[in-house]
Amino acid sequence: MQNELMNTPEDTGGSPLEINSWMASFTKELQKIFQNRLIFVGLQGSRGRGEGRADSDIDVVVVLDRLTPADLEAYGALLDRLPHRELVCGFVSGAAELAAWEKSELFQFARDTRPWLGSLEGILPRVEREDVRQAVHTGACGIYHAAVHNLLHDRSVPMLRELYKQAGFVLQAKHFLETGEDLTDKKALLPRLGEEDRSILEGRSQAASLSVPESAEFRVLSHGLITWASRLIQRDKSL
Repeated sequence: MQNELMNTPEDTGGSPLEINSWMASFTKELQKIFQNRLIFVGLQGSRGRGEGRADSDIDVVVVLDRLTPADLEAYGALLDRLPHRELVCGFVSGAAELAAWEKSELFQFARDTRPWLGSLEGILPRVEREDVRQAVHTGACGIYHAAVHNLLHDRSVPMLRELYKQAGFVLQAKHFLETGEDLTDKKALLPRLGEEDRSILEGRSQAASLSVPESAEFRVLSHGLITWASRLIQRDKSL
């Protein structure tokens, strides 16, 4: 049977990718290969949030009843047949592995995943407050380390942008811990933050406008991120 994905308008006609159509066809192809072993399909990232640009990644989540090397080969072969293959990335796993995953990482994973087939509720373990607190602490530690390294060594503008993006997710978790309010929309979250947290969330837009690491703004944004992460690392026990 000819691969349905190979005949999409986006691929043959050169028109922009329509993510709903792409995901529907992608899911059908997965079902042909894995049949009832396919438990969940989802979409993450900017396209999952409805914020994707033409060059945004297609960040998919695929969960099987179990994941074997043969399954990975079959999935990889499918990916190589896809239109817009260069944009596709994401997460593939067996259900047992995901059910036993580090729970502090699952808070953001679940909130950033738009279900397409199935549900994560029957797969993921219950995430407790302590797991969310650990997610904030671990996220702040990772940002602190990477921001210091980037300022001193890599001096990468794309890395600084990515770190500010990660800081946004940490702020969502921090706000949830402090208020119980679960906000994933930046515009809704921004006015509810304190001055320092708000400057970090706004820094993502400022970092996006940078072009060279030699600028004073690169240093200012790096210093701000490091200082914020340092304070959060030291005080997160009180959250």
